[in-house]
Amino acid sequence: MNNMNQMMKQVKKMQEQMLKAQEELGSKTVEGSSGGGVVTVQVNGHKKLLSIEIKPEAVDPEDVEMLQDLVITAVNDALTKAEELASADMGKFTGGMKIPGLF
Repeated sequence: MNNMNQMMKQVKKMQEQMLKAQEELGSKTVEGSSGGGVVTVQVNGHKKLLSIEIKPEAVDPEDVEMLQDLVITAVNDALTKAEELASADMGKFTGGMKIPGLF
């Protein structure tokens, strides 16, 4: 019985640490870019888009599709980095296992 109580305390402590780590991901940011840095985006560890910076040389009224592609590429780059950040931070608790709905 004592072992069960000890184990439950450890599980509760790990859950609290995981929740704290998930919350902290919201304050961590990563940056993605494309076109040699003419489009730069920033997202947080919760994969929320925080900012987009587009340098004037990226804007060509004759080629709007290129700008759209640059934005998509930069956002996807940042989201990939945010996923890697979340996996690294939360992987400490899961031992590298992918647990659906956790992150």
